[in-house]
Amino acid sequence: MICPNGHGKMKISRTVEKMRFRGVDIKVAVEQYSCPTCGIKAGTIEQTSAIQKAISNAYRKSTHLLTGEDIIEGRKKLNLTQADLAKRMNVGIASIKRWESGMIQSKSMDQALRVALKGQSWGDACTGNREFSIPRIKLVLKQFESVLERTILKKNDKMLLTAKYLWYADMIAHRELGESMTGSTYAALPFGPQLNNYRDLIDDIVKADESKAKPLSPEEKKVINRIAMKFHKEQMIYDAAHREPIWEKQPKGAIIPYSDSCELAEI
Repeated sequence: MICPNGHGKMKISRTVEKMRFRGVDIKVAVEQYSCPTCGIKAGTIEQTSAIQKAISNAYRKSTHLLTGEDIIEGRKKLNLTQADLAKRMNVGIASIKRWESGMIQSKSMDQALRVALKGQSWGDACTGNREFSIPRIKLVLKQFESVLERTILKKNDKMLLTAKYLWYADMIAHRELGESMTGSTYAALPFGPQLNNYRDLIDDIVKADESKAKPLSPEEKKVINRIAMKFHKEQMIYDAAHREPIWEKQPKGAIIPYSDSCELAEI
């Protein structure tokens, strides 16, 4: 690698860096290029990826979460493939791959990993591995309203369109983070995926105090932002939900399992 300041070839530098990550002080072994003349540092794509993974694992060790290596080692001790572990936890294989390669799991997912790596099954395919929470439904919908800059939760609303935003948020969170956002159960109805027993829930959702819900994580907010950007008009998300194979293949009235979240096709 050549110094951008014109000092010629840079040399490999290996140091231990102290840094603060997510409010935690950690030490990370860093390998990158350094210019002997001006001291500027730079890294290749591979080096940058390795540093990010090292930061993740250092943070996880400091906060008593399983590291990627811990997960791989535990999985191999049980002779499990990534798909086997995903099935045991009721999550998508993408979540296992992300956790093993450096993505930091939530505390609840860390506990689920520990249970699964002890040889036990964990989770619920109907609720997406999270306890059902009406205040959190309200919180998620309010976050959508903030991003979309319009009201989607309306009084006397049958949630024909609102539920599609909620469904995608729960399903994609399960696919990518290992657990749904709200613990809601969804049915395959003629007008698309719908909150199960929605008629009995609408008034409670409208009246719910979202401040009592567990705050949304940065990762969950990113999921909501992606959905809002992809489907910024209600008709777009309505049409997309009707094209989803995981809705089409279910008998009308049947529960759409979160285990199918990996088969989402529109986003």
